[in-house]
Amino acid sequence: MATNVRIFDTTLRDGEQSPGFTMNTEEKLEVARALAAMRVDVIEAGFPISSPGDLEGVQLVAREIRGPIIAALARANRQDVDAAAEGIRRAERARIHVFIATSPIHMEHKLQMTPDQVYDASVDAVRYARTFTDDVEFSAEDGSRSDPEFLCRVFDGVIRAGATTINVPDTVGYATPEEYANLLRLLRERVPGSERVIWSAHCHDDLGLAVANSLAAVQAGVRQIECTINGIGERAGNAALEEIVMALHTRRNHYGIETGIDTTKIYRTSRLISAISGVPVQPNKAVVGDNAFAHEAGIHQHGVLMNRATYEIMTPETVGIPSNKLVLGKHSGRHAIKKHLEDNGVRLTQDELQRVFQEFKALCDKKKQVTIEDVLSLVEAELRTAPQTFALRAFHVSTSSTLPPMASVTLVRGQELFTQEASGDGPVDAIYNAINAIVGLTPTLADYAIKAITGGTDAMGEATVKVRDGDGLFVGRGTSTDVLEASARAYLVAVNKIIYERQHWMSNIYG
Repeated sequence: MATNVRIFDTTLRDGEQSPGFTMNTEEKLEVARALAAMRVDVIEAGFPISSPGDLEGVQLVAREIRGPIIAALARANRQDVDAAAEGIRRAERARIHVFIATSPIHMEHKLQMTPDQVYDASVDAVRYARTFTDDVEFSAEDGSRSDPEFLCRVFDGVIRAGATTINVPDTVGYATPEEYANLLRLLRERVPGSERVIWSAHCHDDLGLAVANSLAAVQAGVRQIECTINGIGERAGNAALEEIVMALHTRRNHYGIETGIDTTKIYRTSRLISAISGVPVQPNKAVVGDNAFAHEAGIHQHGVLMNRATYEIMTPETVGIPSNKLVLGKHSGRHAIKKHLEDNGVRLTQDELQRVFQEFKALCDKKKQVTIEDVLSLVEAELRTAPQTFALRAFHVSTSSTLPPMASVTLVRGQELFTQEASGDGPVDAIYNAINAIVGLTPTLADYAIKAITGGTDAMGEATVKVRDGDGLFVGRGTSTDVLEASARAYLVAVNKIIYERQHWMSNIYG
């Protein structure tokens, strides 16, 4: 058997059918470009007969995307096939995907067709589709609840009519991995000509088994998996592409199967789908969730710091996430605190670390989410209480859409007043440049954030800045109902700490 499995992505078709995931044509093209960059084998671009907009979206993807096969869905009738053919007419590599339901409940209640009628429609649609393209896929909708004998008959007919891929969908997510794999093995053994086609699996997640069923299908000889980014799709969704790909990648010694996917593009594509749809990825989502590579428990954090393989079976970089996260919380240990501080240029003695850690634990009992800025503030409060060399006396800012922002700042040191003017890229940058001119320093602004700490139109704003001076990182906070004043005060706190640190260093050298 082949050692490669094709990844058939149906985010633009089955995924888009789920509530809240509708995309316009330009968004479809943006997603298709991301999928092509990720090197999926097949992009199912849409269902052209369903609407003029869907036809236009399929045509756009077919015209612009090169590399993957571009597929269009069609029910087993000639009108649908005509629309699909028109949709993929300009594709570099085109596929028409024909489907019809084959389970007793669907044939009787939805289609109101006899098995013989379903058989005839299947064969005729595939034969007709082959007049437009050599690549025709046939899907037996609700295949997992269909009579195996009838499936054998239908598949025999469509293969003889020219189908090149045979898909056995678990449309309602009813199958279990063992019975789904057994059905696929039976079909591959009993259907004449089965060795001439690619067998495919398309699983839904109604019982949370879509990925498990897809992997069982691979072990049963299936060499195409149909899936979506983030597992989006009808009802509970489809099998998640990222989970299937990374399972095959991480456990390649077990499955012996490769995909052509560039895994480093997975996270970026996941976030693109989330941004376009407005539907966030759940934090504990496998592979791409915010917590997929996050560690809070102290034991876990210590293990990961010693050797990442202790708690990470794959690296975040493999899927395009820059690094793992050591979450700061009440379960965190000293090792995580030390690592976070060192990453921000702060190195403490064991005694200093112990003092900060005790205050950190006390803060965790009061605050649900603790940030690195909180920890840096603890360091400043416990270990770096600096005298106020300069204080803000006054400032004035002028800005407009046609002139660069100008700031005039007055600082006081003892009995002396100092005033300077400066311009900048924005009003805050102008203020900081004026302060730098007074104090004679040019630290690098590493981070700047502003947030409201009270409600209403007169809300109190809190500015937080992090500045670098050489190897040192200094944090400043300032509050005011005026965000510019809060920003100036925060920056001045950090600058005063730099001045104190430099004076303290010089006194240690020269006594």
